[in-house]
Amino acid sequence: MKVKTILVSQPEPKIENSPYFDLQEKQKVKIDFRPFIHVEGVDAKEIRLQKVDLKNYTAIILTSRNAVDHFFRVADEMRFKVPDSMKYFCQSEAVAYYLQKYVVYRKRKIYVGKRNFAELSPLIKKYKDETFLLPTTDKLKTEVPKILNELGVNWKEAVFYRTVISDLSDLANVLYDILVFFSPSGIDSLFHNFPDFKQNDTRIAVFGNTTIKAAEDKGLRVDISAPSPETPSMTMALEKYINDTNKKK
Repeated sequence: MKVKTILVSQPEPKIENSPYFDLQEKQKVKIDFRPFIHVEGVDAKEIRLQKVDLKNYTAIILTSRNAVDHFFRVADEMRFKVPDSMKYFCQSEAVAYYLQKYVVYRKRKIYVGKRNFAELSPLIKKYKDETFLLPTTDKLKTEVPKILNELGVNWKEAVFYRTVISDLSDLANVLYDILVFFSPSGIDSLFHNFPDFKQNDTRIAVFGNTTIKAAEDKGLRVDISAPSPETPSMTMALEKYINDTNKKK
């Protein structure tokens, strides 16, 4: 079956030059975006119950833009003025760049990893005398606490925001040729909203090994996966599949 419609389980990109828009134009397919999960902040009262006092920390570990937003939201709710001396350890350049929304970049002590958390660990180890706070989600990857414990640093994890399943009931009678997922939480959301979901001719596209496993554990057939050496991005994997499928007679 030819591909005409795709649903991506994420918010619509805000940038005009998104590869999804290029894919849509080039392949003449319809691409819709809908977050299957969303983030909700934990209030200051609940964070205090986690025995977190922001003044006790000299360094913040930020693994995502959500972590940045919710750390500063909580600081504001707690009427805590973040000191200029605070050190920020950002997992990637994208997170560090986003931090500029809240701090004057050149006046702060900001340390940046390359991409994954393991690549940030040498920087954290270099400043092992700091007291680190990790504001995070309830879906924290297991590798993060494992690495921090192995480094032997003084650190605390606190849930500042949660991943919540979105209401997708309005999609009950809407069919797409391809559904695109980027996390196990997205797969969970699909079956939470539609417990009787049958894949039939719907193609499932997934990004990352944990998402592949989550899909297969639910009995789904994975038709498109990324990253791979040939298709490192989801849009490249989709384009290859569409090229191979739509040219068939």
